[in-house]
Amino acid sequence: MSLASAWFALRSWKPFAFQKEVWQAVKNGESGLLHATTGAGKTYAVWFAALNRFAKPLPAAKPSTRPTTRKPAMAPLTVLWITPMRALAADTARALQAPLDELQIAWSVGMRTGDTSSAERARQSRKLPSALITTPESLTLLLTGANARATFAGVRMLVVDEWHELLGNKRGVQLQLALARLRQWNPQLIVWGLSATLGNQPHAMDVLMPVGRLVQGKLPKDLLVDTLLPPGIERFPWAGHLGLRMLGQVVAELETSSTTLVFTNTRSQAEIWYQALLEARPDWAGLLALHHGSLSREVRDWVELALKQGALKAVVCTSSLDLGVDFLPVERVLQIGSPKGVARLMQRAGRSGHAPGRPSRVTLVPTHSLELLEAAAAQTAVAERRIEARESPEKPLDVLVQHLVSMALGGGFQAEALLAEVRSAWAYRHLTDEEWQWALAFIRHGGHSLTAYPDYRRAEPDAEGLWQVPDARLARRHRMSIGTIVSDASLSVKWWAKGGSGGSLGSVEEGFIARLRPGDGFLFAGRLLELVRVENMTAYVRRATSKKAAVPRWNGGRMPLSSELADAVVDKLGEAAKGVYASPEMRLLQPLLAVQASWSALPTAHTLLAEVHKSREGWHLFLYPFAGRSVHLGLASLLAWRLGQGQPLSFSIAVNDYGLELLCASPIDYTQVLTPALFNSDNLLHDVLASLNAGELARRRFREIARIAGLVFSGYPGAAKSARQLQASSALFFDVFQQYDPSNLLLTQAQQEVLRQELDVQRLQHTLERLQGRTLDIRLVKRATPLAFPLLVERFRESLSSEKLADRIKRMVQDLEHAAGPGGYQADTDARFAIDDERPAPRKGRTPRQGKDGRPRT
Repeated sequence: MSLASAWFALRSWKPFAFQKEVWQAVKNGESGLLHATTGAGKTYAVWFAALNRFAKPLPAAKPSTRPTTRKPAMAPLTVLWITPMRALAADTARALQAPLDELQIAWSVGMRTGDTSSAERARQSRKLPSALITTPESLTLLLTGANARATFAGVRMLVVDEWHELLGNKRGVQLQLALARLRQWNPQLIVWGLSATLGNQPHAMDVLMPVGRLVQGKLPKDLLVDTLLPPGIERFPWAGHLGLRMLGQVVAELETSSTTLVFTNTRSQAEIWYQALLEARPDWAGLLALHHGSLSREVRDWVELALKQGALKAVVCTSSLDLGVDFLPVERVLQIGSPKGVARLMQRAGRSGHAPGRPSRVTLVPTHSLELLEAAAAQTAVAERRIEARESPEKPLDVLVQHLVSMALGGGFQAEALLAEVRSAWAYRHLTDEEWQWALAFIRHGGHSLTAYPDYRRAEPDAEGLWQVPDARLARRHRMSIGTIVSDASLSVKWWAKGGSGGSLGSVEEGFIARLRPGDGFLFAGRLLELVRVENMTAYVRRATSKKAAVPRWNGGRMPLSSELADAVVDKLGEAAKGVYASPEMRLLQPLLAVQASWSALPTAHTLLAEVHKSREGWHLFLYPFAGRSVHLGLASLLAWRLGQGQPLSFSIAVNDYGLELLCASPIDYTQVLTPALFNSDNLLHDVLASLNAGELARRRFREIARIAGLVFSGYPGAAKSARQLQASSALFFDVFQQYDPSNLLLTQAQQEVLRQELDVQRLQHTLERLQGRTLDIRLVKRATPLAFPLLVERFRESLSSEKLADRIKRMVQDLEHAAGPGGYQADTDARFAIDDERPAPRKGRTPRQGKDGRPRT
């Protein structure tokens, strides 16, 4: 009997067919990708596959009268388990350890992440555990050891948990390079990826392994998606108030379940909802908790343990609890606001009913009327499994440069051998000889413009051609900088205590604290705090007595509407245009859509709705491609530039996930200038670069690239450089390269990343091609329609304070509701505002204006 069969028999469990398939595949030495429902048993599928093949139970002890305390010798490092998040490591370790104890297998399980203590690291330096749970960054750091090859000599299997979270970013590329090195040392290495939400599984397999088996763990599991319907809707919605008028309904829903996860899309939103729930139900103090990535590790660990024990009524959280953590007591999930993506919604739904056979349920809580539309669309998209595809980045050279220095530290490398190894990683399969030689020159002397500076001589070959790092100081700096996650500098938040520092509460971004003065209040970690002082990258705080507080704004929270969900939204509008309102959400939305259809029209999959309006501000064009915020920003700038080619025009721009607004102070007849040629994708790259301040965008993007490539150093522990210092340093390099080394490939990469990530040019081109196939439906409107109103609010945000904006909205809504007639619901326009992380920061100087030379001016 195999170890897996023995353990399952102990629990009277019967393995699923997909688990047996994985066990047999690993027994045969095969690699693969396991795509299975959340909570179906993916972890034990691959873990027991490894144990069946590589482990043996302890031999039965011989009868002896002499007691022994000698512990059995543990197996050497055999399995590497890669997790995308440190929060998953402890939970995974517990799951892997359980069968080892019960079956008496002489294996040990350990963790190596950024949270690992120095004492544990020291123990691991003497001997690593049999199974090591680690992150891509920590794995690369281990590979920089001089004896790395000997350390990993016994590794036989590598598992990548939640592969979809790494596939589409530079962390995944970093893992590809580390995996290429491990395969070079052990060509028979078995590799398995795990995921529950991959839309392009063949690509995911190609990136992770050259040859493998796709195992589908399809189990009959109910995934229930419903909506918490408000008593009425605004016919003229706007994003910004976070649905707190539904607080009473949310409280009622929480009362019906023993344990609930309340997901929000941003950390700011989580802070506000946690405080609101606590104010509504003060008797739940101690039963409500808050969890997001900026809270201290101790707080997060406490919340996760209390969840497992079923000691909490509800936890308000962000994506910090999205992945793989197994909380059996969680009965249901609430999602505040639109999830913006199908895969994200399914992932969060899977946090409830996290066991085979148990249904998973997620309830959507709309924060404004149009999110009812997204809720209805999300239900259809989930039912049809329209899961978003994720694509691996193509040869990011900053990651390659970092990897070369790491390999020079890890015993050194021969250039030709490492080139073949690097090209075996999917992201670098098309790496050219010229790009390789540039990368070698860059780590040797910093390229053409930095040869005089010794800090950029990070690796060089010896007489035998072995590349190594010659300077111990540079080696230490590099090890401290390994990784591809780049964020704004953050400050620790600690309690103020006389005579020394109090306990830690977490961290907040430097840009937020910089706007506060001592005595100002802010909401953090579910508490109303007052800033006492800022010193040595630490914000000292105490409890505040004032009720007025700012809410921290963290970057990284913008979540654009995915193509799959956007298409589902357009399908719902198309049904409504035919008079079909099949779901409760759409029936509740009918008054809004009726006004939209009466004053203008409803967008469909076959038409491109354009609304033209003349006001005291000027000539407005509202366009609804439903392609997501980033595409609409690029499209709006492109259209403004192309419209300005015939005459000098200046436009103000506003965008959201549904559409865009162009406002021109000068007379312009949109009905005449909106032609198919305006949406032509020919010369798209040239026109996009001409329509935007691409140089400034590339300069901002270069900050991340410079940090990853090792040009700028973030600082030592306790003496981290500020975001302003890093930006200044990277900008200096950017200017030097532009002037003295214009062919530097990092400059090219910065421009490519701006086009690919910030402007999403590929999706923009696809959108233009789709728009050309649609019938242009131009409507002259007398006033802002329900779809146009949110775009007006977006534009007003950039020039008005929250108080003035609330007053402006209140007046506008009253006028529009009066024009629309009876049937509307008067929302609370005085509802509290929040710093909306999904909203881009004001883009100063973004308005294109044609100059005498035909180039855009600001």
